[in-house]
Amino acid sequence: MRVLLLVATGLVLLAGAVLTLAPTGTDTWFAWTIDLPQTAAFLGAAYLASAVVEATSARARWWVHARVAVPSVFTFTALTLVVTLVHLQTFHLGPDQPPLPRGIAWLWLAIYAVVPVTMVLLWWRQQREPGSDLLRTHPLPASLRVAIGVVAAGLLALGVALLVAPVAAGAAFWPWDLTPLTGRAVGAWLVGLGVAGVSVVLEADARRARPVAAGGLALAVLAGVGLLNFPADVAWGTPQGWGLVLALVTWAGLSAAIITVGRRPADR
Repeated sequence: MRVLLLVATGLVLLAGAVLTLAPTGTDTWFAWTIDLPQTAAFLGAAYLASAVVEATSARARWWVHARVAVPSVFTFTALTLVVTLVHLQTFHLGPDQPPLPRGIAWLWLAIYAVVPVTMVLLWWRQQREPGSDLLRTHPLPASLRVAIGVVAAGLLALGVALLVAPVAAGAAFWPWDLTPLTGRAVGAWLVGLGVAGVSVVLEADARRARPVAAGGLALAVLAGVGLLNFPADVAWGTPQGWGLVLALVTWAGLSAAIITVGRRPADR
Protein backbone atom coordinates (compact mmCIF):
# COMPACT_ATOMS: atom_id res chain seq x y z
CA MET A 1 0.00 0.00 0.00
CA ARG A 2 2.87 2.37 0.75
CA VAL A 3 4.38 1.72 -2.69
CA LEU A 4 1.01 2.29 -4.37
CA LEU A 5 0.57 5.61 -2.54
CA LEU A 6 4.07 6.71 -3.57
CA VAL A 7 3.45 5.78 -7.20
CA ALA A 8 0.10 7.56 -7.11
CA THR A 9 1.84 10.60 -5.62
CA GLY A 10 4.17 10.79 -8.60
CA LEU A 11 1.34 10.37 -11.11
CA VAL A 12 -0.94 13.06 -9.66
CA LEU A 13 2.04 15.36 -9.15
CA LEU A 14 2.82 15.06 -12.85
CA ALA A 15 -0.79 15.67 -13.89
CA GLY A 16 -1.09 18.61 -11.52
CA ALA A 17 2.14 20.17 -12.76
CA VAL A 18 1.00 19.94 -16.40
CA LEU A 19 -2.39 21.49 -15.68
CA THR A 20 -0.94 24.21 -13.45
CA LEU A 21 2.03 25.19 -15.61
CA ALA A 22 0.38 24.72 -19.03
CA PRO A 23 -3.37 25.28 -18.56
CA THR A 24 -3.70 26.45 -22.17
CA GLY A 25 -1.69 23.56 -23.61
CA THR A 26 -3.90 20.59 -22.72
CA ASP A 27 -4.39 19.79 -26.41
CA THR A 28 -0.72 18.72 -26.43
CA TRP A 29 0.26 17.90 -22.86
CA PHE A 30 -2.85 16.26 -21.41
CA ALA A 31 -5.11 13.31 -22.10
CA TRP A 32 -7.98 15.53 -23.28
CA THR A 33 -8.39 19.15 -24.26
CA ILE A 34 -9.69 21.55 -21.60
CA ASP A 35 -11.01 24.74 -23.19
CA LEU A 36 -11.09 27.07 -20.17
CA PRO A 37 -7.75 27.72 -18.42
CA GLN A 38 -9.60 28.18 -15.12
CA THR A 39 -10.94 24.63 -15.30
CA ALA A 40 -7.45 23.31 -15.98
CA ALA A 41 -6.06 25.37 -13.09
CA PHE A 42 -8.73 24.06 -10.69
CA LEU A 43 -8.16 20.44 -11.69
CA GLY A 44 -4.40 21.01 -11.44
CA ALA A 45 -4.84 22.33 -7.89
CA ALA A 46 -6.86 19.25 -7.01
CA TYR A 47 -4.19 16.91 -8.41
CA LEU A 48 -1.39 18.70 -6.56
CA ALA A 49 -3.37 18.65 -3.32
CA SER A 50 -3.96 14.94 -3.82
CA ALA A 51 -0.19 14.48 -4.12
CA VAL A 52 0.16 16.07 -0.66
CA VAL A 53 -2.48 13.72 0.78
CA GLU A 54 -0.93 10.59 -0.69
CA ALA A 55 2.66 11.52 0.13
CA THR A 56 1.75 12.32 3.73
CA SER A 57 -0.08 9.00 4.05
CA ALA A 58 2.82 7.08 2.49
CA ARG A 59 5.23 8.58 5.03
CA ALA A 60 3.11 7.52 8.02
CA ARG A 61 4.61 4.81 10.18
CA TRP A 62 1.33 3.24 11.23
CA TRP A 63 -1.58 2.16 9.04
CA VAL A 64 -4.08 3.96 11.28
CA HIS A 65 -2.35 7.25 10.41
CA ALA A 66 -2.41 6.55 6.67
CA ARG A 67 -5.74 4.89 5.92
CA VAL A 68 -7.80 8.10 5.90
CA ALA A 69 -6.55 8.76 2.35
CA VAL A 70 -7.50 5.38 0.87
CA PRO A 71 -11.32 5.65 0.60
CA SER A 72 -11.15 9.05 -1.09
CA VAL A 73 -8.38 8.04 -3.51
CA PHE A 74 -10.26 4.88 -4.46
CA THR A 75 -13.53 6.79 -4.90
CA PHE A 76 -11.96 9.45 -7.10
CA THR A 77 -10.04 7.01 -9.31
CA ALA A 78 -13.06 4.71 -9.74
CA LEU A 79 -15.36 7.61 -10.63
CA THR A 80 -12.78 9.07 -13.01
CA LEU A 81 -12.54 5.72 -14.78
CA VAL A 82 -16.32 5.74 -15.27
CA VAL A 83 -16.23 9.37 -16.49
CA THR A 84 -13.42 8.47 -18.91
CA LEU A 85 -15.36 5.56 -20.36
CA VAL A 86 -18.49 7.69 -20.75
CA HIS A 87 -16.55 10.38 -22.64
CA LEU A 88 -14.02 8.13 -24.35
CA GLN A 89 -14.52 9.83 -27.70
CA THR A 90 -13.31 13.15 -26.24
CA PHE A 91 -9.89 11.79 -25.23
CA HIS A 92 -6.82 11.90 -27.46
CA LEU A 93 -6.98 8.17 -28.17
CA GLY A 94 -7.58 8.11 -31.92
CA PRO A 95 -4.98 7.41 -34.61
CA ASP A 96 -5.50 10.92 -35.98
CA GLN A 97 -4.01 12.41 -32.79
CA PRO A 98 -0.31 13.39 -32.55
CA PRO A 99 1.88 10.78 -30.84
CA LEU A 100 2.45 12.70 -27.58
CA PRO A 101 -1.17 13.43 -26.59
CA ARG A 102 -2.23 9.99 -27.85
CA GLY A 103 0.37 8.31 -25.65
CA ILE A 104 -0.68 10.42 -22.66
CA ALA A 105 -4.33 9.49 -23.22
CA TRP A 106 -3.60 5.76 -23.37
CA LEU A 107 -1.44 6.05 -20.25
CA TRP A 108 -4.30 7.87 -18.52
CA LEU A 109 -6.71 5.07 -19.41
CA ALA A 110 -4.30 2.39 -18.19
CA ILE A 111 -3.68 4.16 -14.88
CA TYR A 112 -7.35 4.64 -14.08
CA ALA A 113 -8.11 1.04 -15.04
CA VAL A 114 -5.37 -0.42 -12.82
CA VAL A 115 -5.23 1.83 -9.73
CA PRO A 116 -8.78 1.30 -8.34
CA VAL A 117 -8.58 -2.49 -8.65
CA THR A 118 -5.09 -2.58 -7.13
CA MET A 119 -6.16 -0.33 -4.27
CA VAL A 120 -9.14 -2.55 -3.42
CA LEU A 121 -6.94 -5.66 -3.32
CA LEU A 122 -4.27 -4.00 -1.20
CA TRP A 123 -6.89 -2.46 1.09
CA TRP A 124 -8.40 -5.90 1.66
CA ARG A 125 -4.98 -7.39 2.40
CA GLN A 126 -4.02 -4.50 4.67
CA GLN A 127 -7.20 -4.90 6.72
CA ARG A 128 -6.37 -8.59 7.23
CA GLU A 129 -2.95 -7.84 8.73
CA PRO A 130 -2.73 -8.75 12.44
CA GLY A 131 -2.75 -6.01 15.04
CA SER A 132 -5.06 -3.36 16.41
CA ASP A 133 -5.45 0.39 16.03
CA LEU A 134 -3.44 2.81 18.11
CA LEU A 135 -5.56 4.77 20.58
CA ARG A 136 -6.87 8.19 19.59
CA THR A 137 -4.29 10.55 21.08
CA HIS A 138 -5.62 13.79 19.54
CA PRO A 139 -9.43 13.45 19.44
CA LEU A 140 -11.28 16.01 17.34
CA PRO A 141 -13.81 18.19 19.20
CA ALA A 142 -17.44 17.36 18.48
CA SER A 143 -18.07 20.83 17.04
CA LEU A 144 -15.23 20.37 14.54
CA ARG A 145 -16.52 16.95 13.51
CA VAL A 146 -19.99 18.37 12.93
CA ALA A 147 -18.60 21.22 10.81
CA ILE A 148 -16.52 18.80 8.71
CA GLY A 149 -19.54 16.54 8.30
CA VAL A 150 -21.71 19.39 7.05
CA VAL A 151 -19.09 20.49 4.51
CA ALA A 152 -18.54 16.88 3.40
CA ALA A 153 -22.28 16.44 2.85
CA GLY A 154 -22.36 19.58 0.70
CA LEU A 155 -19.39 18.39 -1.36
CA LEU A 156 -20.97 14.98 -1.90
CA ALA A 157 -24.29 16.50 -2.96
CA LEU A 158 -22.72 18.93 -5.43
CA GLY A 159 -20.33 16.28 -6.74
CA VAL A 160 -23.14 13.81 -7.41
CA ALA A 161 -25.18 16.55 -9.11
CA LEU A 162 -22.26 17.33 -11.43
CA LEU A 163 -21.75 13.66 -12.21
CA VAL A 164 -25.42 13.15 -13.07
CA ALA A 165 -26.18 16.45 -14.84
CA PRO A 166 -22.86 18.26 -15.38
CA VAL A 167 -24.09 21.10 -17.59
CA ALA A 168 -27.27 21.89 -15.67
CA ALA A 169 -25.66 21.56 -12.24
CA GLY A 170 -22.66 23.55 -13.41
CA ALA A 171 -24.87 26.39 -14.64
CA ALA A 172 -26.75 26.41 -11.33
CA PHE A 173 -23.91 26.00 -8.84
CA TRP A 174 -20.50 26.59 -10.50
CA PRO A 175 -18.96 30.03 -11.21
CA TRP A 176 -17.66 29.26 -14.70
CA ASP A 177 -18.84 27.24 -17.69
CA LEU A 178 -18.41 23.47 -17.56
CA THR A 179 -18.72 20.98 -20.38
CA PRO A 180 -20.16 17.49 -19.81
CA LEU A 181 -16.63 16.09 -19.40
CA THR A 182 -15.16 18.86 -17.26
CA GLY A 183 -18.31 18.98 -15.13
CA ARG A 184 -18.06 15.29 -14.38
CA ALA A 185 -14.29 15.56 -13.80
CA VAL A 186 -14.91 18.28 -11.20
CA GLY A 187 -17.75 16.20 -9.77
CA ALA A 188 -15.44 13.21 -9.27
CA TRP A 189 -13.04 15.43 -7.33
CA LEU A 190 -15.82 16.87 -5.15
CA VAL A 191 -17.15 13.42 -4.30
CA GLY A 192 -13.60 12.32 -3.44
CA LEU A 193 -13.22 15.34 -1.16
CA GLY A 194 -16.55 14.58 0.45
CA VAL A 195 -15.49 11.00 1.13
CA ALA A 196 -12.26 12.33 2.65
CA GLY A 197 -14.33 14.54 4.97
CA VAL A 198 -16.49 11.59 6.02
CA SER A 199 -13.34 9.55 6.71
CA VAL A 200 -12.01 12.32 8.94
CA VAL A 201 -15.27 12.39 10.90
CA LEU A 202 -15.19 8.61 11.36
CA GLU A 203 -11.52 8.56 12.43
CA ALA A 204 -12.23 11.44 14.86
CA ASP A 205 -8.54 12.02 15.53
CA ALA A 206 -6.29 14.83 14.33
CA ARG A 207 -3.21 12.63 13.92
CA ARG A 208 -5.17 10.19 11.77
CA ALA A 209 -6.65 13.06 9.73
CA ARG A 210 -3.30 14.80 9.10
CA PRO A 211 -2.99 13.74 5.41
CA VAL A 212 -6.42 15.15 4.53
CA ALA A 213 -5.77 18.35 6.49
CA ALA A 214 -2.44 18.95 4.73
CA GLY A 215 -4.05 18.32 1.35
CA GLY A 216 -7.00 20.55 2.25
CA LEU A 217 -4.73 23.52 2.92
CA ALA A 218 -2.85 22.89 -0.32
CA LEU A 219 -6.09 22.73 -2.31
CA ALA A 220 -7.43 25.98 -0.86
CA VAL A 221 -4.20 27.87 -1.59
CA LEU A 222 -3.63 26.45 -5.08
CA ALA A 223 -7.25 26.82 -6.17
CA GLY A 224 -7.20 30.39 -4.88
CA VAL A 225 -4.10 31.11 -6.96
CA GLY A 226 -5.90 29.70 -9.99
CA LEU A 227 -8.85 32.03 -9.41
CA LEU A 228 -6.48 35.00 -9.31
CA ASN A 229 -4.60 33.90 -12.43
CA PHE A 230 -7.70 33.58 -14.62
CA PRO A 231 -10.27 36.02 -13.19
CA ALA A 232 -11.91 36.59 -16.57
CA ASP A 233 -13.23 33.00 -16.60
CA VAL A 234 -15.01 33.37 -13.25
CA ALA A 235 -18.47 34.90 -12.73
CA TRP A 236 -17.47 37.20 -9.86
CA GLY A 237 -20.20 38.93 -7.91
CA THR A 238 -22.58 35.99 -8.30
CA PRO A 239 -23.72 33.54 -5.60
CA GLN A 240 -21.72 30.82 -7.36
CA GLY A 241 -18.52 32.89 -7.31
CA TRP A 242 -18.79 33.89 -3.68
CA GLY A 243 -19.90 30.36 -2.80
CA LEU A 244 -16.71 28.85 -4.21
CA VAL A 245 -14.55 31.40 -2.40
CA LEU A 246 -16.42 30.71 0.86
CA ALA A 247 -16.03 26.96 0.35
CA LEU A 248 -12.26 27.28 -0.15
CA VAL A 249 -11.88 29.51 2.91
CA THR A 250 -14.00 27.14 5.00
CA TRP A 251 -12.05 24.08 3.83
CA ALA A 252 -8.78 25.84 4.65
CA GLY A 253 -10.06 26.83 8.10
CA LEU A 254 -11.19 23.31 8.95
CA SER A 255 -7.89 21.88 7.71
CA ALA A 256 -5.94 24.38 9.83
CA ALA A 257 -8.07 23.49 12.85
CA ILE A 258 -7.28 19.79 12.42
CA ILE A 259 -3.55 20.56 12.19
CA THR A 260 -3.76 22.77 15.28
CA VAL A 261 -5.43 19.99 17.31
CA GLY A 262 -2.79 17.57 16.07
CA ARG A 263 0.02 19.77 17.38
CA ARG A 264 -1.31 19.86 20.93
CA PRO A 265 0.20 17.60 23.60
CA ALA A 266 -1.18 14.10 23.24
CA ASP A 267 -3.84 12.78 25.59
CA ARG A 268 -2.47 10.25 28.00
